[in-house]
Amino acid sequence: MTLWLFVLLLWLSSLAAGFLGALTGLGGGIILIPLLTIAFGVDLRYAIGAGLISIIAVSSGSGAAYLRRGLVNLRVGMGLELLTAVGAVTGAYLAPFIATRWLSVVFGTVLLGTVYLGTLKHHNPVQRLSTPANGWVSRLGFDSTYHENGVPIPYRPERAGLGGAVMLGAGVLSGLLGIGAGAFKVLAMDQIMRLPFKVSTTTSNFMMGVTAAASAGIYLGRGYIDPGIALPVFLGTLPGALLGSVVLARADVRPLRAVFTILVVLAAVRMIWEGVAGG
Repeated sequence: MTLWLFVLLLWLSSLAAGFLGALTGLGGGIILIPLLTIAFGVDLRYAIGAGLISIIAVSSGSGAAYLRRGLVNLRVGMGLELLTAVGAVTGAYLAPFIATRWLSVVFGTVLLGTVYLGTLKHHNPVQRLSTPANGWVSRLGFDSTYHENGVPIPYRPERAGLGGAVMLGAGVLSGLLGIGAGAFKVLAMDQIMRLPFKVSTTTSNFMMGVTAAASAGIYLGRGYIDPGIALPVFLGTLPGALLGSVVLARADVRPLRAVFTILVVLAAVRMIWEGVAGG
């Protein structure tokens, strides 16, 4: 395979990964890294570096749009991002000390966890403000309002401390594996802190780019971000994700999500098997 053919195929694959990641809600990194390692034979550490670049690209584009629409809880996002950034730097620092085959096992396990979290039932998005704010929710002013079909809906997050602990773990996974760990961030905000699901997903998307940037510098310093891989990935995942978000708003993609979830599970099982068998 010539260099230009490799770059072209990598760009097309990244375009598809960004597109399908937006449609399925799994994110481009979850799809891209198995694709790079299994289909292109890229070393897992370089695939992780490219995954971080794709997260920064996609989050920067979509996060700005969500902010303009008033869906992001900026106080929650920036408050919890301090913890995820610390976790991301910790994960990126630990990554070189873990054998590649065990990283593959961890990545496959996290893929399965991500698919499972995607099946959890979301709570009622209408939040009552009958209970007084206390603890970190009160100190940081996390109360906010979002609009659903033009109707303002006030809400009050709960259990910010427990949610922050999960965010710290999500940051470690992001820095260690080069993924946005969006499913775990949504778990913290939707299931634990009881934010409306739409606010949880958009705030998570806004945070992912900052989390990835916190660990990308360490990968760059250690030489794990190859421009020949990262640039086509960047140029592919960004327009792919933007196109996928447009299609998502207009089409019924539930059958595609079901099929693609099966493919992600198969990729996860293969990565776990290759990691274990590599010993």
